[in-house]
Amino acid sequence: MPGNLYQPLLIVEDSDEDFSVLKRFLGEAALESPIYRCIDGEDALAFLHQTGDYTNAVQSPRPSLVLLDLNLPGTDGREVLQQIKDDPALNSIPVVVLTSSCNPIDVESCYTAGANAYLLKPVHLEKFRHYIHAFVDTWFAMSVLPGAKREA
Repeated sequence: MPGNLYQPLLIVEDSDEDFSVLKRFLGEAALESPIYRCIDGEDALAFLHQTGDYTNAVQSPRPSLVLLDLNLPGTDGREVLQQIKDDPALNSIPVVVLTSSCNPIDVESCYTAGANAYLLKPVHLEKFRHYIHAFVDTWFAMSVLPGAKREA
């Protein structure tokens, strides 16, 4: 993928099945960025703040983008989003919500909290594949992400 420089992606997803499918589709879309995974909100916040098991910045780099599920055990995605966007050290990181919730209250509250996009997880795999390929094109091929050095 032209212009796809080192742009770490943090995926916050508790479902092993969803993560496996997502990772496969990201690979098909030729995403070359390193992918990191957290399975719950507490883990994601530790990764982002480089605390707990994530104090090594080489193994836990600042992500260029967070792909966030809303329905997580413990600290849910709504709270993670709010904490990211309330923290001056993190709030420039784009957060794309990827969830099965089509509740208008969730959509509104996520955008109000600062989500950069809200994507629904489609039930059909082909549609999900299409969404993930479009996600990679939009966020990694065309967009300039924080910390990325790219040429036009």
